[in-house]
Amino acid sequence: MKYVLLVYQGTTPLPGTDRWKALPAAEQKQIYADYAELNEAPGVSPGLPLGLPDAARTVSVLDGKVTVKNGPHLGEGRGIGGFSVYEAESMEAAIALAARIPAARLGGAVEIRPAEKYW
Repeated sequence: MKYVLLVYQGTTPLPGTDRWKALPAAEQKQIYADYAELNEAPGVSPGLPLGLPDAARTVSVLDGKVTVKNGPHLGEGRGIGGFSVYEAESMEAAIALAARIPAARLGGAVEIRPAEKYW
């Protein structure tokens, strides 16, 4: 089964920010290494990196009227930072992989959804 892992940055230090710059260089390198290792794990298909939440636009249509809101759908700073598709035998395996994603331990979270076929 395929699982989509949605990485929410939350308060995770992001490259280029003051919080990132405050991390020791060794920790920065380890975070990059952890993501690289995950992207090479068997069954993982990494998605494209997503821009920062403040660059997002949320579009909705109500009664034929299009509304565009600046920022991610979930609110400022809480948007999805990236995603991967993981082919695994079970949800438990997907949970184990998600727990290795740096954002999950640095102030963010990882949402796992089973991939479904279109109706």
